[in-house]
Amino acid sequence: MSATRALRASNGLLRASSSLTKPATPAVLESRRRFAASARAMSSSFYANWEPEGPSVKTEIPGPKAKAAIAGLDKVFDTRSLNMLTDYSKSAGNYIVDADGNVLLDVYAQIASIPVGYNNPSLRKVAQTDEMINGIINRPALGNFPPVDWASVLETGILKVAPKGLNQVFTAMAGSDANETAYKAAFMWRRQQDRGGPDVDFTPEELSSSMNNQAPGASQSLSILSFKTGFHGRLFGSLSTTRSKPIHKLDIPAFDWPQATFPQLKYPLNAHAAENAAAEAAALSEVEHLITSYHIPPCAVVVEPIQSEGGDNHASASFFRGLREITRRHGVLLIVDEVQTGVGATGRFWAHDHWDLPHPPDMVTFSKKAQTAGYYFGDPALRPNKPYRQFNTWMGDPARAILFRGIIEEVEKFDLVNKTARVGDYLFGKLEKLAEKYPGQFENLRGKGMGTFIAFDSPRRDEFLAQAKKVGVNIGGSGQSAVRLRPMLVFEEAHADLLVEALEKIVKSW
Repeated sequence: MSATRALRASNGLLRASSSLTKPATPAVLESRRRFAASARAMSSSFYANWEPEGPSVKTEIPGPKAKAAIAGLDKVFDTRSLNMLTDYSKSAGNYIVDADGNVLLDVYAQIASIPVGYNNPSLRKVAQTDEMINGIINRPALGNFPPVDWASVLETGILKVAPKGLNQVFTAMAGSDANETAYKAAFMWRRQQDRGGPDVDFTPEELSSSMNNQAPGASQSLSILSFKTGFHGRLFGSLSTTRSKPIHKLDIPAFDWPQATFPQLKYPLNAHAAENAAAEAAALSEVEHLITSYHIPPCAVVVEPIQSEGGDNHASASFFRGLREITRRHGVLLIVDEVQTGVGATGRFWAHDHWDLPHPPDMVTFSKKAQTAGYYFGDPALRPNKPYRQFNTWMGDPARAILFRGIIEEVEKFDLVNKTARVGDYLFGKLEKLAEKYPGQFENLRGKGMGTFIAFDSPRRDEFLAQAKKVGVNIGGSGQSAVRLRPMLVFEEAHADLLVEALEKIVKSW
């Protein structure tokens, strides 16, 4: 896109969003000038001519073409949760394009799952390799028929970025699947300990009772402890540990498993240090109480480094160090759910790296930006003592593991984790100024020092998200009132400038 076209695009955006702007006072004209200038300046520093130089809103969203296509889709597919009908062939870099040709700066990134931009040139090359084609058209049942190079694929990709102390992986299909299989590993590990070790065989009673879903074979005496407002997936086991919104859980049978309070911090942090420390201490005390007294004892605790779907709730590194200490003291496993926080978004490759744990988690689950899924572990005892206990047909997908390897190479080539930390600091500083300028509109700004994993509360959140599209930004929410930012790792300072200017445009119209 040329500078002239970019300027026209930005002017078109301004015309399309005229209902949000005030009369053309000198200040408004200056705002338009700066917005157009930022659009002219936009160009990815990673690849030339890769992405548009700015957003362009031509129609309402959805526009006429999208509405017609959605109506057709709705005849065969449930479209009630549809956000935007997307033209992926035209989306590029940090920009998502819809059926009507509207171009939006995307800071939602497919619910935090696009790592290095739409149609990344390096990943396109990976997708065209014979190795990838072989993985796609000859998809193996990995547990029975792994490809001859499967160890190499894992060692040069998934395991290359394994969290410290965790040198094995069980691959899976999605985040819910990763958590479910981690829970299974925890249950089998605990019952194996209770029996006296991996060499102690199952009793005839255990074997027969398991077929009737009864104890002792189907254990009714173990649980997974999770946290209120946490989210771990929508399958049966993961759903029992999900506590974010009732709509996820209604009508589904659930396990009687315990939930502890996740500390609800007050912001700004430096003004509420004593209160927040007390809230974290109380939460840790509750965890220990549940571990020692709940009627179905937990064999594992699962926790997100940042509660994402539940409202972007943070806790301090000392809280998580305390959690690790409690779990070790009581012989309970710690599962860190990095499905949304992993792969660089927080300015570290894994968010739990911020905690400086003296002992690593027992398992770390991953998906989303990895474009594959699974859980890492280190203790050999977490590998079940017999085959087929942790098993399914696919057990992951070699094609997606190859793609993750390409993502890792891209992250390393451009030092994207450190760049995300830097851009996150830049963006947070600009949002702080915006919050000062518009009191009450950007409340509880959080995520300082956590890369671009930033959120704030809006008193008119749902309206805020809808208006964002009119000013050329695709953005998401979480919890009851949070606006969450989930940019890709190729999000740069210039994109941050454009984003902040668009956010200001929204609140200035109210």
